[in-house]
Amino acid sequence: MDETLRDADAKMNKAVEHAREEFAAIRTGRAHPAMFAKITADYYGTPTPIQQLAGFQIPEPRVVIVSPYDLGAKSAIEKAIRESDLGVNPTDDGKILRITLPQLTEERRKEYIKLAKSKAEEGRVAVRNVRRGAKQAMEAAQKDGDISEDDVTGGEKRLDGLTKKHVDHIDELLRNKEQELIEV
Repeated sequence: MDETLRDADAKMNKAVEHAREEFAAIRTGRAHPAMFAKITADYYGTPTPIQQLAGFQIPEPRVVIVSPYDLGAKSAIEKAIRESDLGVNPTDDGKILRITLPQLTEERRKEYIKLAKSKAEEGRVAVRNVRRGAKQAMEAAQKDGDISEDDVTGGEKRLDGLTKKHVDHIDELLRNKEQELIEV
């Protein structure tokens, strides 16, 4: 029983962490390196995350400087950023790429908020799926005679508490992201 709950807690934590990573990839008015986390470039025939190919500096709130570790990969990095869904066009300064993020329009902010809400819902669904799996495992253990009905009832209450805690965490992440997106 305790093992099932620990396993469910660990899986729920992974779902919350995944939601956090998804939120980090959504662009706000400020620049941050996590915006580039899901972008991959073709590096000598291998799709490679650009965060492994270059360093990122944020000298101003809306400017990102990308310094490739290998100058041969600069054009691939530039192409990957240009083709990403960030909606930015990097400029080549010789050894570095400079990205100036445009000011977000009200319409674009609303799109990003809608995207954040859908990512939050995906996270909540993942947490509830873990809950369902753990509950089925407890019911199966009861049918096998390994645990009593009272243990299952108590375990379900603890499981519901875990589920609520993780869903609330995702909701808090969503509120923070919405606040970031609303700020001008």
